[in-house]
Amino acid sequence: MGKVMVITGGTRGIGAATARLAAREGYRLCISYQTDDAHARLTLDQLHALGARAIAFKGDASNEDEVIQMFSRVDHELGPVTVLVNNAATIAEQSRLEEMSEFRLLKLMKTNVVGPMLCAKHAIARMSSRHGGAGGSIVNVSSVAARLGSPNEYVDYASSKGALDTFTLGLSKELAAERIRVNAVRPGYIHTDFHALSGDPQRVHKLEKTLPIGRGGQPEEVAEAILWLASGLSSYVTGTFIDLGGGR
Repeated sequence: MGKVMVITGGTRGIGAATARLAAREGYRLCISYQTDDAHARLTLDQLHALGARAIAFKGDASNEDEVIQMFSRVDHELGPVTVLVNNAATIAEQSRLEEMSEFRLLKLMKTNVVGPMLCAKHAIARMSSRHGGAGGSIVNVSSVAARLGSPNEYVDYASSKGALDTFTLGLSKELAAERIRVNAVRPGYIHTDFHALSGDPQRVHKLEKTLPIGRGGQPEEVAEAILWLASGLSSYVTGTFIDLGGGR
């Protein structure tokens, strides 16, 4: 069976690192993104240079019509999906709850919670033995914020990742008998440009010395955990979380 991986938010940071590692391991790849064409072209060129068969899909992973279009392209150009990495997420500027608008809350929950559910829905329709599929793996990218709550920073983001953790646990049990494993990674302070969305692009550099391990993480370190959960090496693992927080 061919290895076909869909990575939402796959053109930057953890998503791009995961795509590059997957390319080296022989996956055919679809990387989705919403706005940044330049990074999409760059990452796609890197994947092709690694010898991978890869496509980029521009669309909103929390819009079902666009999710349907994405999986249709995957079906026709790469083959049936075997691994879904729900990586696309957003965050907003650090603030207390009473300063957060309804628009912010709804946008964040739609992207960080509804999006992974919609993508999983359409992956399951192709993977599940109940629907004639050959099985597969879903890896959700959560955050150590789900455990810590992120008070005075972004309790909305932490809450969305807490919801993703609950989704991971419930879905893993729902699909265990259908040859689909569902797991999650929980990164902490990782050196990516994601932190710029919270208004503090230097956040990891400023806080990494507070970590027991004494440094921030690299996206490639998270990618290694994702690829392990996606692979047959973790064939008896489902409903499990790998924390990549440097001891936090």
